[in-house]
Amino acid sequence: MRDGETRDRASVELQKVAELQVVLEGVPLPSERASLVRYALHGHATGEQIALLQQLRERRYDSIDEVAEELVSVQPLSEHAVPQGPREESGAPPGGDAYTRR
Repeated sequence: MRDGETRDRASVELQKVAELQVVLEGVPLPSERASLVRYALHGHATGEQIALLQQLRERRYDSIDEVAEELVSVQPLSEHAVPQGPREESGAPPGGDAYTRR
């Protein structure tokens, strides 16, 4: 979430982007931003949906999911993320001796 957003705000954004994805079903891909906007206009998109598309960076989009990811990031950042190493065991197994006794 961005600064100042609540969980409800984030879920509303996800819903709006999901609705936009429905409008874009059938768009010829790959597509540039301008082509996506034209397709949405012919698909009776709302002004709010057109405004979302106009927020996209000018580049080629190979899938509707790429469009959605550009608007509301749901994938974890992994390009520069350093994986965490394994953690040490916390101690005794759950249940203590009864757990390991036969």
